[in-house]
Amino acid sequence: MTAPPNGRSLRRTLAATVSMALAAAGTLVAVALAPEAHAAGVPAPSPVGISGRGATVPFKEQEAEYAATNGTLIGPDRLYGHLPSEASGRQAVTLDAPGEYVEFTLTAPANAMSFRYSLPDNAAGTGRDASIDLKVNGNQLKSVPVTSKYGWYYGGYPFNNNPGDSNPHHFYDETRTLLGSTLPVGTKVRLQVSSTSASPTFTIDLADFEQVGAPIAKPSGALDVVSDFGADPTGAADSTAKIQAAVDAGKAQGKAVYIPQGTFQVRDHIVVDQVTLAGAGPWYSVLTGRDPVNRAKAVGVYGKYANQGGSRNVTLKDFAILGDIRERVDEDQVNAIGGALSNSTVDNVWMQHTKCGAWMDGPMDNFTIKNSRILDQTADGVNFHMGVTNSTVTNTFVRNTGDDGLAMWAENIPNVKNKVTYNTVVLPILANNIVTYGGKDITISDNVMADTITNGGGLHVANRYPGVNSGQGTAVSGTTTAARNTLIRAGNNDYNWQFGVGAVWFSGLNEPLDATVNITDTEILDSSYAAIMNIEGATKGLHFENVRIDGAGTYALQIQAPGNASFTNVTATHIAQSNPIHNCVGSGFVITRGTGNSGWYADPPACTGNWPAPQWTNGGVPGGGTPPTDPPTDPPTDPPTDPTVNLAKNRPVTETSHTDVYPATKAVDGDANTYWESANNAFPQSVTVDLGAAKAVKRLVLKLPPAAAWATRTQTFSVLGSTDNSTFTTLKPSAGYTFNPSSGNTATITLPGTATRYLRVTVTGNTGWPAAQVSELEAYTG
Repeated sequence: MTAPPNGRSLRRTLAATVSMALAAAGTLVAVALAPEAHAAGVPAPSPVGISGRGATVPFKEQEAEYAATNGTLIGPDRLYGHLPSEASGRQAVTLDAPGEYVEFTLTAPANAMSFRYSLPDNAAGTGRDASIDLKVNGNQLKSVPVTSKYGWYYGGYPFNNNPGDSNPHHFYDETRTLLGSTLPVGTKVRLQVSSTSASPTFTIDLADFEQVGAPIAKPSGALDVVSDFGADPTGAADSTAKIQAAVDAGKAQGKAVYIPQGTFQVRDHIVVDQVTLAGAGPWYSVLTGRDPVNRAKAVGVYGKYANQGGSRNVTLKDFAILGDIRERVDEDQVNAIGGALSNSTVDNVWMQHTKCGAWMDGPMDNFTIKNSRILDQTADGVNFHMGVTNSTVTNTFVRNTGDDGLAMWAENIPNVKNKVTYNTVVLPILANNIVTYGGKDITISDNVMADTITNGGGLHVANRYPGVNSGQGTAVSGTTTAARNTLIRAGNNDYNWQFGVGAVWFSGLNEPLDATVNITDTEILDSSYAAIMNIEGATKGLHFENVRIDGAGTYALQIQAPGNASFTNVTATHIAQSNPIHNCVGSGFVITRGTGNSGWYADPPACTGNWPAPQWTNGGVPGGGTPPTDPPTDPPTDPPTDPTVNLAKNRPVTETSHTDVYPATKAVDGDANTYWESANNAFPQSVTVDLGAAKAVKRLVLKLPPAAAWATRTQTFSVLGSTDNSTFTTLKPSAGYTFNPSSGNTATITLPGTATRYLRVTVTGNTGWPAAQVSELEAYTG
């Protein structure tokens, strides 16, 4: 299926015991304690197994830093670009010699395991393959392949595989293996290095052990992709067409389609509509693959796109989509699940090594993802993008995404009444654990968010990203409910801003956030920097009630924009700075204090002009972290902009005039054959494009239709920019630009990169026609 064009080593030896029973407003929430620290890891709360919150997972998780080992403990360390900073709990164990091991003791019966690890990259940036021995009670069970080809990204957003570009990150990967039989409680399961010839080191973060049930049998009356349609369960042959034929027949006949046990090579989208596609279980039925020539085509199960009518009444369940995506190309539709799926459900699907787990482009309604796992993505785990309504992500485990873990982005079309509940989101390598960019009546509740890496926080509510504004009804509005969430080690340093991002944070970048936002019955634990933060524009209507802050690397509150908030029964302890509030906007931010507050308020607040180095607590034990003086990267804080993406395409546009059927919308529609033409004999004339947010525009490309019938002409342009659509400054003085059909009828104008939201082109002359004419106005940041 062809995609439519897109619009987007610090070491610590301190050990301590900590009590992680958390009480807030009379509610008691137990956070799982780390087991006995055999490897002398610093005790730190785990995001897995928190009663009543987060995903109910089928596995028992064990951290390598608390296991038996003769390897080297690394961390705790939260400094971006350091290997332990991307480990769960910010600690791991490195094995660098034959015979070194990490050994786990089973606490429940298990016949399968997954483990998270890191190998070094190779010099070419293509990754290395190796293997590590798996031993059971000292006896060799198997050798497990491991690789670094899905990790190690470099350079600036959207990153690349060139080690010469510096800024290494995204170090870890996961693999899974069946153990052949059920191992009882107390069994010793060891990962041991047999050779360092293929990899000089093996870093082990954690292992997840589970009891996998028998394969699910074919439902009565279902069509079988193997026996009925000839799909190859060995993975040797391309089964794309045969599985698609089965899905089409299932729709026509009103029958479910069954994927039996096997690994199936799929090199393009399987397009589903009004059908059930079910497997034998995600450990047994696997879709994998990528086109060997056209790398923009890869395995994925998609609904029809919204502009094709979308799909409805689809169920996807009980199988895995294990991709082969090793880079991030935002234009490529190489997600596990995509398109538009209304009245549809994804249940118990394992998504790994794709670009996004599920990128859903609306309009679409009543879509649910539940009971699933999303691992090792190059971009978001889930993104409800553009007109997704009444849809839910619930009871889903997300780890090691390359961007936001679970996101909702109301670009141009409102997102309404979506819910993100009972999910565990861990280790997003860039940006936030859970975020809503705009949206009306959104619920984000009963989740666990842990270990944010850089340029984001745990929970984010914002009027940011292009297409989020009240004019289109896409800004944050109604009531946003964030209740009963637990955040652990959330937030981190932002190397663009050069200060920390809060665990819970708000932004009014595009326009002030002015809605009801309720944060209730929530724990914010061991935040890397501030616990709560607001920035950009203004933020109004925040209400915090029954919130427990325990541990913040800098401040309890970091106020960087005007607005208002109320606080009732909000308590804070273990705040690194003696003054718990940083606020340089003064009375511009109004705090209303109810009863039951303690530990977070000061009058006057701090306004130092300098950001303090964070003091990390690791579960209540004060420690320290000094950010590097030369940050290893500079990924943008504002939603990163691909310099090759046309920011003006399909954006709101105004004009001074147009003639006949040639309005200014035709100058931003992506079609060079259509054009804007102003009123004749009435210079000057202007066209103004709203980019949605201030962008550092460095290049403007103006086009006329490429047809030879358009004779060569020179138009005289000036380019102006504004951040508020009121006061404009000149970005490029008036000059003549020649359009010649023999060279594409294109003119390129270099701009200084001044932050600009409203981009205006003013035309004062045209040698070929007495009017302004533009078929495409394209704006780029590079």
